[in-house]
Amino acid sequence: MQISVVIPLFNEEESLPELEAWIRKTMQEHSFSYEILMIDDGSTDSSWKIIENLTDDNPFVKGIKFRRNYGKSAGLNVGFEAAQGDVVITMDADLQDSPDEIPELYRMITADNFDLVSGWKKKRFDPISKTIPTKLYNAAARRISGIKLHDFNCGLKAYRKEVVKNIEVYGEMHRYIPLLAKWAGFTKIGEKVVQHQARKYGVTKFGLSRFVNGPLDMLSITFVGKFGKRPMHLFGLYGGIMFMIGFIAAAYIGINKLYRLSKGLETILVTDNPYFYISLTAMILGTMLFLAGFMSELIARNSPNRNLYLVEKRISKSQHTKSES
Repeated sequence: MQISVVIPLFNEEESLPELEAWIRKTMQEHSFSYEILMIDDGSTDSSWKIIENLTDDNPFVKGIKFRRNYGKSAGLNVGFEAAQGDVVITMDADLQDSPDEIPELYRMITADNFDLVSGWKKKRFDPISKTIPTKLYNAAARRISGIKLHDFNCGLKAYRKEVVKNIEVYGEMHRYIPLLAKWAGFTKIGEKVVQHQARKYGVTKFGLSRFVNGPLDMLSITFVGKFGKRPMHLFGLYGGIMFMIGFIAAAYIGINKLYRLSKGLETILVTDNPYFYISLTAMILGTMLFLAGFMSELIARNSPNRNLYLVEKRISKSQHTKSES
């Protein structure tokens, strides 16, 4: 199979038939072998019923339904696990991403040998309350990651199959998938200017929480990417430095007292010296950081990867055929 199209969605009943028809038309025009994976993230409208109808009409449509709303990252992660195509295309279900971009994205992966190609919505139809924070996040992401992309969070992306099978998307890490790919060793990351469609149905599903969760996830992914498999390198280093600073300071206080006593000079009790308590605190914190690194190392080396997203239903045309016969 050439292409898997992964579409996470939440309450997008109006747009799904039109989106499926648009994708089908594009695939047929270019004679692609494909599948469409629609991941229903616990929708409360009739989205799942529409997906069931689409699987009847198009055998290449498959549906996965969550028991509750987990978020876009969960939908992508489960979709990546189920994808069978050599190239995986992700797009949003609100018709703001154009399926007409798929052939060129596919070519960039297969012919230009990119591991990942991210869309860049150079001209956007979003309100300023969304575009300005997006620019700030993208600037921060470029600086921290070293990946020169203009739009990290564009839903329209193309991946080599090996990429999606070797990354795990959780929390709200969908914003930083290129960084996840880079940490996994897939460094050939490209960009393509894509057309951004004005929203035709419904409203955006992302609220004010993204302004808090975005920066927190950036810090989390930076830490996990650098130290997730070797936390002792961080905690042990800084714990050791802090302990040594406290130890040297405490030793100096003790030696200085002994020296003054040997010279018959007036001195104070060590416990009356405020610097003694600062030194002691530094030693205690250093020891705690070192132990935290040691425990984190044990956990990292002995914790299996687990999928915590509970899928309620899966559907495809083949399953319909079996149940009817």
